[in-house]
Amino acid sequence: MNRKKVLFICGSINQTTMMHQISRHLSDYDCYFTPYYTDGFVHFWVKRGYVKFSILNGQFRQRTEEYIRGNNLNMDYRGVKNEYDLIYTCADLIMPKNIRGKKVILVQEGMTDPENFIFYIVKYLRLPRWLASTSTMGTSNLYTLFCVASYGYKDFFIRKGADGEKIIVTGIPNFDNAARFLVNDFPHKNFVLVCTSDARETYKMENRIKFIKECVKIADGKQIIFKLHPNENIARATKEVNDFAPGAIVLSAGNTNHMIANCDTLITKYSSTVYIGLLLGKEVHSYYNTEELKKLLPIQNGGTSAERIAAVGKHLAEFPQSSLNEFQEKFNYR
Repeated sequence: MNRKKVLFICGSINQTTMMHQISRHLSDYDCYFTPYYTDGFVHFWVKRGYVKFSILNGQFRQRTEEYIRGNNLNMDYRGVKNEYDLIYTCADLIMPKNIRGKKVILVQEGMTDPENFIFYIVKYLRLPRWLASTSTMGTSNLYTLFCVASYGYKDFFIRKGADGEKIIVTGIPNFDNAARFLVNDFPHKNFVLVCTSDARETYKMENRIKFIKECVKIADGKQIIFKLHPNENIARATKEVNDFAPGAIVLSAGNTNHMIANCDTLITKYSSTVYIGLLLGKEVHSYYNTEELKKLLPIQNGGTSAERIAAVGKHLAEFPQSSLNEFQEKFNYR
């Protein structure tokens, strides 16, 4: 009997590990993995070595490919080897032509970028969604179902323009069991943790010097640890910290969640790490309203989100005629 085939479209390491976790609950299917991809003129530039600041190319794609190979997963770049019965994707900013019209499950990664003026220009002029980065997540409605972190996020995506009937509240891997990070071997405790971003590397505006000075003021003499984003220019970022926050520790690697578990205070700008801090009861400083973030907090279900999302996929593959209402009743977290 021919086994059904599933394609997982990955992206950053966070997105890729989410996809891997879901695949572990689909052992009766042949699972294949690909870095994020596109077609058309954007793919033309990707093939020529450009767009390295995005998950389509550069360090993001390299790390994803290394993860796929290192975990002995089946690689099918751009999903060209097989005809797939089911597709999971980490983002809908770009929906390649070869997955349109198929059974596609979109999985929320975490926090999305803020809705700035570019978001509204893209939305109302119907420009390519990727121009506004992750702020347009979920708005394509070109997927079959959309698995999200919480009921707060369901309302959030509906407000942006997503079809509420397609949204299933499952929780999301990597953010559904924050308590497990409390057991760790990170050597430092009772410090102020700063999680930086790759805004400059992805051509967004950031006044890093001002941000560092704000962090020093918040710390008020307490030990500061800066955890750099993996896509950052490490040499530049380290020099800036040394110049404007002397005595701070700078780390470019390590388990960020373990660091959050051991800190007293977490400082970030627009990062999903803020959710782990809030869930673990840390003092949190970010550029978002804390009360609004609390409404969006991912469901804590003991790490069962991947299994739940896999079950959604199995039902979609085996019972393709199921109504959206049936998925809502069967799989929404209760």
